[in-house]
Amino acid sequence: MDYWKYTLRTDPDTAQVLLAYLSDAPFDTFEETEEGLDAYLPENASKTEVDRVLEDLSQQFPFSIEQTFLPAQNWNEIWESNFQPVIVGNFCAVRADFHPPQPDVQWELVINPKMAFGTGHHETTWQCIAAMEHLPLAGAKVLDYGCGTGILAILASKLGASDIEAVDIEEESYRNTVENALANDVHNITTRCGTLNDVQGTQFDGILANINRNVILDSLPRLAEMTRPGGWLLVSGILAEDETIIVENAQQAGFEKVRQTQRGNWLCIRFQK
Repeated sequence: MDYWKYTLRTDPDTAQVLLAYLSDAPFDTFEETEEGLDAYLPENASKTEVDRVLEDLSQQFPFSIEQTFLPAQNWNEIWESNFQPVIVGNFCAVRADFHPPQPDVQWELVINPKMAFGTGHHETTWQCIAAMEHLPLAGAKVLDYGCGTGILAILASKLGASDIEAVDIEEESYRNTVENALANDVHNITTRCGTLNDVQGTQFDGILANINRNVILDSLPRLAEMTRPGGWLLVSGILAEDETIIVENAQQAGFEKVRQTQRGNWLCIRFQK
């Protein structure tokens, strides 16, 4: 698939705010850089819609834009030149298959992201991985909502989860999760392309939701219905300024905040039903 690469040059704080706003646009991958933010738009997506959103944002925030057309064959080369292994303490390492094995960690995941989001580099995914070290995953029934590359579902399996569903609205994420699960010798993930309405399971012991503010807010009542009493919900993709609205809506849905971490301007919150 061909892509348009949008290079947004700005300061780090503004880049994180832009990422939060653009997560609802039809981009399917983002990469934070030293200069700001790179956003990747499938060539068959609505470029007119994206340009209109960016024009509106340019009236509110200081950034410049450069657009580059990327033929499909360039993608793997781009990732191989930019994607470095991610280390989360001595708990977990995430690498691509062209990297050498990472020693001295409990768990090592091989993730080849292609055009799916979720490599561990972003603060949200990094925090979810770190939080999973402390989740009761042994024997658990788990849903990975917005699975991206499948990284969290795969780690959940490695940590002993017995039954896992992974769902993402993007077909590329669906395919990437299937491929990465096989690459990690994981065979207990049922992957679906779709929304929460396509999930077959109920009464999950835990739900992983590393998505964005608006999707989380819209989904909280349904997520509560799908979580067993006493079960947990781990959410990320939330800016620090959105903590209050997320927590209040989670409480209204029947969740109680248990633990929260922050990395940069991004939060990861664990709730219990």
